[in-house]
Amino acid sequence: MNRPVRDKLAQLVPIIRGLLSDRTNDEDRPFRSVIVTSVTTPEAMGFAASPESVQKNNWPSGLPQSDAPPLLVQTTLLHSGEKTDELLKQHIQEKVDDYTTKHGCKPRIICLPGLGVLCLGLSAPAEDPPLKDKVAVVTGAAGAIGYGVCKALLANGCYLAGTDLPGQRLNDFAAELTAIAPGRVIGLAMDVTDERSVADALAEIICTWGGIDIAVINAGIAMVSHLKDMDLEAFRRLERVNVEGTLLTLSQLARHFIRQAIGGDIIVMSTKNVPSPGAGFGAYSATKAACHQLGRIASLELAPYDVRVNMVAPDAVFSEGGHKSGLWEQVGPDRMKARGLDEKGLQEYYRNRNLLRARVTGRHVANAVLFFATRQTPTTGATIPVDGGLPDATPR
Repeated sequence: MNRPVRDKLAQLVPIIRGLLSDRTNDEDRPFRSVIVTSVTTPEAMGFAASPESVQKNNWPSGLPQSDAPPLLVQTTLLHSGEKTDELLKQHIQEKVDDYTTKHGCKPRIICLPGLGVLCLGLSAPAEDPPLKDKVAVVTGAAGAIGYGVCKALLANGCYLAGTDLPGQRLNDFAAELTAIAPGRVIGLAMDVTDERSVADALAEIICTWGGIDIAVINAGIAMVSHLKDMDLEAFRRLERVNVEGTLLTLSQLARHFIRQAIGGDIIVMSTKNVPSPGAGFGAYSATKAACHQLGRIASLELAPYDVRVNMVAPDAVFSEGGHKSGLWEQVGPDRMKARGLDEKGLQEYYRNRNLLRARVTGRHVANAVLFFATRQTPTTGATIPVDGGLPDATPR
């Protein structure tokens, strides 16, 4: 798919998805999401551009068949300036209302001249998994916490986009999850410090499944250094990933959720180091505190759109399902040297320092993410600690 077509679809498809999502009687989950697939093959392009073919239901190969005719939506309003979204919503709503009155159902096939064809899945029945047909994106996914979160989202019915820096680690991660949930996983290369990279990855997700409902902002890096020895460029590298990366991702997601207009959930991966920083860990503690604060501000700004933004603050998670933590691969050797411990001893040290003597795992962090993603309570701007009980990390 070429970039101009993809970028236009990324603007238009969430609006259509929002307007076609069924309302529920649940105040916490007011809409039932649908999966929307963009088809941009030459056959689909030709079909969408031919009103005569659309009227006669001359379905091209590769498109699902439907008893009801497709809906034709003109795309000229994409070039209408500042109020494009409002004009598009009004135009599409009128077309959908007319179609529903005439045919007694919402359209499942939508033709967009110049852009292709949209195919809508069926809404999930209430008894299905709680997150069925929700689309989730997890940044910094190819590590211990990311793996645990991704598995949990898939187990609860999500379509999942796992993003990370390009490379074999991401490829292997995506292949493993695809084997667990065929057809519901994509792995995408994304650099959170690059605005274009973030926009491209989110556009790819939107064009694949129609939109995004849940985002877990998990990308982050660490280093060990005392303030007196701090290398400024090394600090700036953490600042770019942990702070600017969070800001760029939140910014793109906010635009999308407002355009889609069916609410959403953002979970920011914080850390126990926000309320309880550690000596020699100043760069990580400071930049993650800024990341955490951006999440709190986003909860204020996005609440009017029913977008809930919450934080999860884990203590050390070393591995999950064979996937090691990238953060602990960076800082673990220094921590082991400082305490005279090997890898197993270091993990025992962190387990024994919490009140419950609990080993914190990616699965535990995933459970906290699910609490927010499934909207168990009407909560935004809150933090769940996942640390076994650390008195020093209690907010004060």
